[in-house]
Amino acid sequence: MKQAVILAAGEGQRLRPFTVTKPKTMISIAGKPILQYVVEALAKNGIRNIVIVAGYRREQVFNYMGNGERFGVKIVYITQEKQLGTAHALMQARSVVEDEFLVLPGDNLIEANTIARFIRMKPQAMLVKKVENTARYGVVTTDGDTVRDITEKPVEAECDIINTGIYSFNRQVFDFIDAELAIPDVMNSMISQGQIIGCQETEGTWLDVVYPWDILSLNNAILRQIPPSLGGTIESGASVKGLVSIGKDTIIRANCYILGPVVIGESCDIGPNVCILPATSIGNNVVISPFSSVENSVIGDDVNIGPGAIIEDSVIDESCLIQGRFTACSGEIEVRANNQFHQVKAGAMLGVGCNLKNNVVAQPGVIIGNYTQVQAMKLLSGNLPDRSTVY
Repeated sequence: MKQAVILAAGEGQRLRPFTVTKPKTMISIAGKPILQYVVEALAKNGIRNIVIVAGYRREQVFNYMGNGERFGVKIVYITQEKQLGTAHALMQARSVVEDEFLVLPGDNLIEANTIARFIRMKPQAMLVKKVENTARYGVVTTDGDTVRDITEKPVEAECDIINTGIYSFNRQVFDFIDAELAIPDVMNSMISQGQIIGCQETEGTWLDVVYPWDILSLNNAILRQIPPSLGGTIESGASVKGLVSIGKDTIIRANCYILGPVVIGESCDIGPNVCILPATSIGNNVVISPFSSVENSVIGDDVNIGPGAIIEDSVIDESCLIQGRFTACSGEIEVRANNQFHQVKAGAMLGVGCNLKNNVVAQPGVIIGNYTQVQAMKLLSGNLPDRSTVY
């Protein structure tokens, strides 16, 4: 297998506010967009001919990934003008694919070992994985190494094997894409017409990001495998322990305590007297002022956090300005998303460009829309729409 098609056209509405300003595939995890991890996994397995089907805010994909040269691959782009489904997206690439090719979602986190054996499997085939909670996936009924049926999001699943959205196809698949919009429906149609669909189970990393709090799970998984690298300046009295990566021109000021796994980007100014605890990613050009604590959180580029902040299990998107004594403590809470309720442990989820004044407290699970303005000494809860103003 020498070619792969990455489906990267979707928006990811359930991930709002983070996908209002960027496609789901470009959400940053430990300093890199999800799509880059997919491309790197393919390159490490010798697959360097890559077709990316882009759509929603596709210019961001083009601008970041380019022609693929800096990732050691060659990228060709195809546009899906209307995001009608995965089979429809694959059909857009019909004119550029070879006789055999992989298909992968661009918004699932995978590593090289996830697909290392699967790339040798002959079409038509599907990569599957066992998971604890099958409710949001396509459940796959198998007979040995053959797929019998795919049932999307069943109320009660008969097994714990799910479809990863990673396939091995040849051009014959296009003969079955007619009115079907989703690849699982196409595969069920193929099975009903006597086609044999093989399957292989992976125990490698495969993580889906569906809701805002899923970003934390992906971040945690990636950080556990980062190589330590101490760039920038670490002042006397600062303590750095465990797997920690610090970018160039970053300053870790006196009496800071950093316990990995942690990634800190370039040109950041941290401290003094700041505590950064495990499973935290900090982007580029971030300022974290004295006497603040950050744990199990993702902080985007160009964020400025004032003194005395407490941030736990939170995601703060780029260009947010947060003044002093901001509190985003974590807790177990029932969160409503797309008319479904989820029991999660989460802090605050802040979109792009939010401006919070002094002494703002965010209750567990609050989702704060992009460019929201919050005056001092406010208590935030629930879901605030984009461009809200809280007086």
